[in-house]
Amino acid sequence: MAPTSSIRSRPLKKADFALFIKPLKPTLYADAPPPPPRHGLVYSPPNIKSLSWSATGNLLATCTGANIRVWNAERGPNVKNSTELKNAHAKGGVAFGSAGVSGDAVEKVSFSPSAEGVLASCGADGMVRLWDVRAPGVVGAVGAGKGTPVLGGYKVGGEAAFLTWRPDGVEVLVGRKDDEVYSVDVRHLAGSNGAAASGIEATKRLSHGKDVLYEMAFSNTGREIFATANDGTVRILDYPSMTHLHTLSAHPAPCYTVQHSPAGNYLAIGSGDGTISLWDTHCWLATHSLAAPNQTTSVRHLSFSWDGMYLVAGAGSDAKDGMPGLNVWHVDTGEVVHVIETQFATSQVAWHPSRYWIAYAGDHGGLKVVGGLGTGL
Repeated sequence: MAPTSSIRSRPLKKADFALFIKPLKPTLYADAPPPPPRHGLVYSPPNIKSLSWSATGNLLATCTGANIRVWNAERGPNVKNSTELKNAHAKGGVAFGSAGVSGDAVEKVSFSPSAEGVLASCGADGMVRLWDVRAPGVVGAVGAGKGTPVLGGYKVGGEAAFLTWRPDGVEVLVGRKDDEVYSVDVRHLAGSNGAAASGIEATKRLSHGKDVLYEMAFSNTGREIFATANDGTVRILDYPSMTHLHTLSAHPAPCYTVQHSPAGNYLAIGSGDGTISLWDTHCWLATHSLAAPNQTTSVRHLSFSWDGMYLVAGAGSDAKDGMPGLNVWHVDTGEVVHVIETQFATSQVAWHPSRYWIAYAGDHGGLKVVGGLGTGL
């Protein structure tokens, strides 16, 4: 029998979706319960920098500090249903599990869109690492080799800022904080003896230019890349040549994040002005500008629902200055159909790949999921 979450939800119209999501309560996924309120003390939620669902939605990965944690979302929020990779990016780019070596910060995690359990991560050590999180013995620091989670380590030579998978799962695109962009061919993985490929040089795709690039995302076909820039534009590039095709003059403030709708009909762009622009991909005109009274800070993360009908946003590192409440927008009308109550502004957001479940970070306690087991959708 197929896993429960691999069965796609039935699409819900705007009115039906609002009725579905309104009574749902978030489920907290945390390795330890949040501290009780204390008079005069300000609680800071865990700094989860990135989160990602696996291809089927059975697994949910997060990174905090130097560690990666992977939850089995199907089994519920008990910490025993999770796996931890401690010091996942060891300082100096040395092998995972090296004795006496602490970890550099992990910046991003992202599951392969085609291979369940294959997770990519990038960090301050100048490496992109690939993991098989289903491998035995993944809790804590373990050595590389057969039976371990390490599939490969790839050098990008500088501190990584973003990573994104090509839709076919063959390549990972990685951007450094100095605006050099590299690609990693994940077919260079562990050999037949189980030894991990390590220290392979990634392929440079783009060199430093005059503008700052914050994020890149592939189109649904994988033949184009959308790159957000500090001048308020999004550049559309051919892949893999990286030839410039078109520029969207999107916002008066820097553009931080971009996502192509699973339906293919919209491109969503998040900006430092606190708004989201939706672009019709048939005519490349902006059809909606999404805003809400509680959206008072930059939009640094976007996620479409599996059917492309709904959209959520996170503020990333700017969440500390934002207002509570997670808005769910209806894409075709630009309306807020529901606001999920939170104590703090959300930093990271991700829709389940086939269900109306929303994972988000930045609120009290850490990672939360709205939807989940027992909702039927």
